[in-house]
Amino acid sequence: MVEPDGLICSSAALVDGGNGVRFTVRGAEGAAIPAFAIRHAHQVHAYVNRCAHRGVELDWDAGRFFDLERRYVICATHGALYDPATGACRGGPCGGGLVKLEVIEKNDGVYLVPTGLHR
Repeated sequence: MVEPDGLICSSAALVDGGNGVRFTVRGAEGAAIPAFAIRHAHQVHAYVNRCAHRGVELDWDAGRFFDLERRYVICATHGALYDPATGACRGGPCGGGLVKLEVIEKNDGVYLVPTGLHR
C-alpha cells in the first residue's frame, strides 16, 4: 500500500531497466488495485498491474516487468508488449494500453500523485 504521504519507494529502489516496485492503490470503490513503478530512460513511470488483454498481473516474477532486452514492459502470461514510458501497446495481444498512474520523484523518493487513474 502507498504510504499516507504518497510515498511508493525510495528513488534508489528503481534502477533503469531493472526490477520494478509493486504497490497497491485504492480504486473508486475502495478496492485494492495492484500497481507497479519502474524506471526507464532515467524516468519513473507507474501503472496498474493489469494486462489490457486478459486482466492478469504482468510480472512473471515479483517485480520483473521488462522483457529480456529491457526495451518493453511484457505480460508474462500472453507476451503482450507495452511501451514503458506511455503504456501503449507495442506488440502482441494487448487489447489496449496500460492504465498509467501519475508519479513524481522528489527528495530521493517516488510519490503517487492522487489525481486518479489515466489511460
